[in-house]
Amino acid sequence: MNQPTPLSTPTPRVILVGVDLGASNFDGDLQELGLLAKTAGYEVVERVACKRRAPDPALFVGSGKADEIKQLAQATGASEVLFDQALSPAQQRNLEHHLGMPVNDRILLILEIFAQRARSHEGKLQVELARLQYLSTRLVRRWSHLERQSGGIGMRGGPGETQIELDRRMIGDAIKRIKERLVKVKKQRATQRRQRERRDAFTISLVGYTNAGKSSLFNALVKARAYAADQLFATLDTTTRQLYLGDAGRTVSLSDTVGFIRNLPHGLVDAFAATLQESIDADLLLHVVDASNPSFTEQIAAVQGVLKDIGADAVPQILVFNKLDAMHPDSLPLATQDVMELDGKPTDRIYVSALSGDGMSRLRAMLAQRVAQGSRANEDNTLGEFAGIGDAPL
Repeated sequence: MNQPTPLSTPTPRVILVGVDLGASNFDGDLQELGLLAKTAGYEVVERVACKRRAPDPALFVGSGKADEIKQLAQATGASEVLFDQALSPAQQRNLEHHLGMPVNDRILLILEIFAQRARSHEGKLQVELARLQYLSTRLVRRWSHLERQSGGIGMRGGPGETQIELDRRMIGDAIKRIKERLVKVKKQRATQRRQRERRDAFTISLVGYTNAGKSSLFNALVKARAYAADQLFATLDTTTRQLYLGDAGRTVSLSDTVGFIRNLPHGLVDAFAATLQESIDADLLLHVVDASNPSFTEQIAAVQGVLKDIGADAVPQILVFNKLDAMHPDSLPLATQDVMELDGKPTDRIYVSALSGDGMSRLRAMLAQRVAQGSRANEDNTLGEFAGIGDAPL
């Protein structure tokens, strides 16, 4: 007897909406939001871009544009609308009432992707913390039953405590518990870092915009098999391996970190502080840039903004312009190694292709040179300390 074929869940069809408010990095084609939607498992059926001087307080896009989006949804069979900008709880509630379907923003979409991709215990904790922090501001828009009063004898909560207050308190308790568990994770990481410091380990951390090819570069350098794919946020959990540099005659510690993105939710920056701590404590950052992306300048600025937020902007950097093989012939660099100004500082830049291997030997030589310089600086500091001790009065 033939077994019935299980019904597959239909892919949600969504409409993307972006509002040009005069920002220099406005994505008129909504390409990045489309990639985020695809990564989260949505099918994009329509894209709507409009221009406004300021967001409409009630509907963000105004009633006329909201009516247009509603008609598009009915014509295309879309079941959800995704906004490229962050919506306030009131705007989200009003739009859902006006359109008659779920409405979400870029922040929730990123949180959803992170929830799907987190693998380690630490990563799952961090995502859950960010999700709860986001949810705590959205209670008023979702559930009508939250307006009921609860409390009294035999009831959870104090006398006259509304259901929404109870739910907020429960979410607040969950946030507190997760933060306590993350503190333990930070202590464990601190212990690991102290052990590396005792071994005089030189640490290098890969940072960069999501899908710039960090994991591919990581695999090419250390001959590892870390997951790498042509998609946003392919890697969420930090991976650390040992890298031997023959020209320096020593081994260094190399870490691959989560990719950054413009308008990264602050809750995620805070929640991933433990993971990004690898970048803060690194001796050198390899800032990986997708050289084939026309918006690489804006992506560099977005990464620098996050590095500043986490206190890693003072760590020395090398700009690694990856995907040399994918660059248009007319935009190929005159030199594969030069200096570029980054936040007012001259910064070494090198063009490579992690896929073809072009430039990888030059990158290894550059890393060996930096490691040798760092070792000499540490030796000079140590000698200075001993000299100071010798000169001290008895």
